[in-house]
Amino acid sequence: MPDAAVTMVVTEPDGPLVPSVAATVPPMGHQVRVSVLASGVCHADIGTARASKTHAGDPVTPGHEVAGVIAEVGDRVTGWKVGERVAVGWFGGSCGRCAFCRAGDFVHCPERKVPGLSYPGGWAQSITVPADALARIPDGLDPFDAAVFGCAGVTTFNAVRNAGTRAGGRVAVFGLGGLGHLAAQFAARLGYETVAVARGADREELARALGARHYVDSTRRSPGAALAELGGADHIVCTASSTEAADELVTGLRAHGLLTLVGVDAGTLRLPVGLLVSRGLRVAGHLTGSARDTEEAMAFAVTNGVRPMIERMPLKDAGEAVSRLRSGAPRFRIVLDPAQVS
Repeated sequence: MPDAAVTMVVTEPDGPLVPSVAATVPPMGHQVRVSVLASGVCHADIGTARASKTHAGDPVTPGHEVAGVIAEVGDRVTGWKVGERVAVGWFGGSCGRCAFCRAGDFVHCPERKVPGLSYPGGWAQSITVPADALARIPDGLDPFDAAVFGCAGVTTFNAVRNAGTRAGGRVAVFGLGGLGHLAAQFAARLGYETVAVARGADREELARALGARHYVDSTRRSPGAALAELGGADHIVCTASSTEAADELVTGLRAHGLLTLVGVDAGTLRLPVGLLVSRGLRVAGHLTGSARDTEEAMAFAVTNGVRPMIERMPLKDAGEAVSRLRSGAPRFRIVLDPAQVS
């Protein structure tokens, strides 16, 4: 087994991402070392890559959408073996003993770990993680697709499936980017009457290919008003990176409807309280999912033909990937290839 691996690191706040060859970290106790096959680039990685909280010389390795193969297991690990294909997502481990963990709500553990923040992330050829962060990759799913399910995939899957929408109900997806194109597929495959809301008439063909029955061009009319004309949505999944649209979107909910915020920024909401009360509306934030949720998302994707739309880039170009993400250039998801480092 290799005792060294290429890792992309930032060593000072707002510094460049540069490749570094470092010794692989042997797993201890309940840890597992994974040889990385693919690693996604998420919008949340932009903040990690800025390394704003690091000290000079203290390296930061971003990356929380990882797919790979188990290379080593710690001496206290059970249930996992070398050679298994696994994914690691934003959920990178929990304490296992707090009230949230004991209730099965591992994602909201106050001591939860996030790859790239709690320990070196997956923009590398090797990553060492707690065993409870692992999700098995099912047969039939390519590692470059599987990596995306660690964050974007499981987040949108849970947002749609856990909303409590009635069977056959109407689900609208606001935004058809890195999160939205997955949310639209999940909504359609789960049997909901799916409405896609995006900017421009040119995205309608894509929306319908993803499974949307209706398309709303938000450059031509207000999304909330358009949804109201359809009879209202039972559930709106807002995947845009800005919360600005949420104020108007709630007008497109039917009685007892739910608006789920998945894409977020540092903004605030100014919601029509009278409408919320009179229609019994709900507004909720949604984070991600546990390792088990990620397994279920991947299994559903294999069975129902859900796949992310990705752009591959060499690991050495991680800095360029972040720059492109900041500018909004990628249409969907970027996934780094650790095999390409020179």
